[in-house]
Amino acid sequence: MPPADGLKVVRSSIHGYGVITLREFKKGDVLIYADGVVYAEDDEFDDEYALILPDYEAEAEGKTDHYVYYDLTDQTRWINHSCDPNTEVDSSWDPLTNTINPWWVAIRDIPPGEELTYDYAFSGHLAIPCLCGTTRCRGLIVDPDELHLVPDKMRAYSKLPIPPRPLRDAS
Repeated sequence: MPPADGLKVVRSSIHGYGVITLREFKKGDVLIYADGVVYAEDDEFDDEYALILPDYEAEAEGKTDHYVYYDLTDQTRWINHSCDPNTEVDSSWDPLTNTINPWWVAIRDIPPGEELTYDYAFSGHLAIPCLCGTTRCRGLIVDPDELHLVPDKMRAYSKLPIPPRPLRDAS
């Protein structure tokens, strides 16, 4: 896939590589469409650069809470996490081609030279330390609704209060 118009992959101050804007993007603009490979939850693959997206086929069959992994194979794989992101990921299902189409949308105006970010919002049990450095940093890359699932060894990194784990029923 050719480089995206108005974007460039560079060394990031957040982590490794990142994607910066070469021109201004307005709130609501689509910045880039992703290219990738779809994997089921039980497939063996390296998920480091994968989006977790709804399983649209399962949803069409009335199944809920089913997800697929979309392993990014283009420059979108370098868009870093931030607890105060400037983009969000949306996606749709194309039943004619049996493909998922993810894209990034600006959630505020983004000036030239700013690094693109989105909130990875990992599941609590997968939380890792956050390096975004924003004033809204949670200390962990985690879905705030899943803080109670954060492993004990990661809890010290959180800048948010972590609720106690639910007690298990002893019966």
